[in-house]
Amino acid sequence: MPRSSTKDRELRMQRITCQVAVGGYRIAERVGSIKGVADRTIRLNGKKVSAPYRSVGAGAAENSEQLLYWLRERHDQHGPRFGCGVSQCGACTVLLDGAATRSCTRQVHTVPDMAEVLTLDGLRGHPLQRAFVTLQAGQCAFCVNGMVMGALGWLSQRVAAGNRTVPADEEIKDFLSGALPESDDNYICRCGAHTRIVAAISAAAKEMLR
Repeated sequence: MPRSSTKDRELRMQRITCQVAVGGYRIAERVGSIKGVADRTIRLNGKKVSAPYRSVGAGAAENSEQLLYWLRERHDQHGPRFGCGVSQCGACTVLLDGAATRSCTRQVHTVPDMAEVLTLDGLRGHPLQRAFVTLQAGQCAFCVNGMVMGALGWLSQRVAAGNRTVPADEEIKDFLSGALPESDDNYICRCGAHTRIVAAISAAAKEMLR
């Protein structure tokens, strides 16, 4: 493997300005100076909440802790989970102002004040939850947060666009694999329970859209 040049290393260091330490979720300084602790206020599962966050740099160069850790550590949310850290598996998915969002890469300073954030913890007996339980669609269930929240965002956006038809299995498979025209986000189940996941989403959609 060729050695990276000094310029490449400098550019990489400029891009990676903060990191999350395993266990403590500590933001470490890489480039620039640590700013003072700032607060962000959102509506989390319908309730107004505020909490501090740490950031590095300023303006266009600002970087802050990821939304995933801010939700888990500051607000005790257990639904969104760390799966890959690079926005590729979906385990960290939350709804941000109604849109499915990968919280492992979304930085807190980019979330608008008073934004609406919905997590799996905020759902209570939702048709998607019931369908996943009834059809045993979660094997180890680590991915279920992404499947449920991603499907909820997708189905809600279909309704908002005037489409109240129940999606066919092929459409659900396209949604899970990131093959939809409107989104390339994919959802990975490492246990390979996708057949039951497709069935669960279909069953829930029939209840939600009837």
